[in-house]
Amino acid sequence: MSLMTKFEHGMERFLVPVANKLNSQRHIAAIRDAFILVFPLIMAGSIIILLNFAVLSPDGFIAKILFLGKIFPNLAEAQAIFAPILQGSTNIMAILIVFLVARNLALFFKQDELLCGLTAIGAFFIIYTPYTIVEEQTYLTTKFLGAQGLFVALIVGLITGEVFSRLARNERLAIKMPPQVPPAVSRSFRVLVPVIIVMVLFSVLNYLISLIAPAGLHDLVYKVIQSPLKDMGTNVYSVLILGFISNLLWVLGIHGPNTVAAIRDTIFTEPNLANLSYVSEHGSAWGAPYPATWAGLNDAFSNYGGSGMTLGLLIAIFIASRRADHRDIAKLSIAPGLFNINEPVIFGLPIVLNPIMFIPFIVVPAVTTLVGYFFVATKIIPPIAYQVPWTTPGPLIPFLGTGGNWLALLVGLLCLAVSTLIYLPFVIISNKVAASDAAMDANATESAEKTKPEVAK
Repeated sequence: MSLMTKFEHGMERFLVPVANKLNSQRHIAAIRDAFILVFPLIMAGSIIILLNFAVLSPDGFIAKILFLGKIFPNLAEAQAIFAPILQGSTNIMAILIVFLVARNLALFFKQDELLCGLTAIGAFFIIYTPYTIVEEQTYLTTKFLGAQGLFVALIVGLITGEVFSRLARNERLAIKMPPQVPPAVSRSFRVLVPVIIVMVLFSVLNYLISLIAPAGLHDLVYKVIQSPLKDMGTNVYSVLILGFISNLLWVLGIHGPNTVAAIRDTIFTEPNLANLSYVSEHGSAWGAPYPATWAGLNDAFSNYGGSGMTLGLLIAIFIASRRADHRDIAKLSIAPGLFNINEPVIFGLPIVLNPIMFIPFIVVPAVTTLVGYFFVATKIIPPIAYQVPWTTPGPLIPFLGTGGNWLALLVGLLCLAVSTLIYLPFVIISNKVAASDAAMDANATESAEKTKPEVAK
């Protein structure tokens, strides 16, 4: 057995079971799916903000190209229509997440997911202490309703989901109403006791926390956990490490992005939203506070064609591959690959457990991440601050993510060229391996024909 084969078997034996358990673990799955479900709202807010400054602002890149400012002199006044869009998306993200995490856990336990999610929202506000008093009127501040409140939202959602679901399974705690009572009323009364217990639990917890942290749980968690984790995560090394793990899992046949999503989203959601809020206030990506995020580096420079930067691989196949099977797969994969969907390549070429292609599949994204980071860090291009849909064709992501910076488009094209160049020698090696295998098969067939005994006449 060759060294490469031993390596493959070892990776498959140790890493695959661990990754599968992580992917199916209920708490990780609940967090991952919550971020997936809330993504359309965040993306909608980002797209509308991008249009607000790209189209409706006289200085926007689309407005300049189409001379919209001259055609519509009062165009900028229309920005006020869409300015509050963040109030209904990123600025209430903690509320959305606490509901969805609790709801996902209730679904796992096959309990009332709607009432569990609503209970989690109630519990979240029981321990929500950022209030302010102005002229004897108490106001609720929004400081921890958005990204800064995510960690507390996750904690409350997980606790509520577990406690509520386990109590709701206990038939002795269920209040059963007569059949003539409307179903909605019966449904509410059935879980009334679990709801009360959860609310009391968080009330007591809030009181105990106030004894040691008068500013409340949100302020305590943000200072002790979330802020250090955010600072630790918003650097190029974290992006490289998570990218390596994600792509390595793909090589083993496991959906890497889904597996690391819970960790990735927890670290990078707040910085991404902070960048989005910055461009909403300033109308420009220049000076965005967090230039090194997952969306700002991996998605913008290392995900063309999907994980592994496989759009570069497809181009390399069209340039240098003489293998009919690879060229056929590339032809079928190029259309979805333009929109960063690469399962046909990963499972058709394949990339999974491929001793040749797994090396560039892991190396290429790391290289292009560093290339993109160089241009951002040296301030040749602004940070990728606008959130762009992951299905946006490759080099357009840094272009749109910077608000229409043309140099960012060139950097995206450079990253695509670099990925193609790195993949090319491995495509050529694959050609030689295929030719060698074909020659060996032909020799084996010829030898078998020569050694056949002559048929008696």
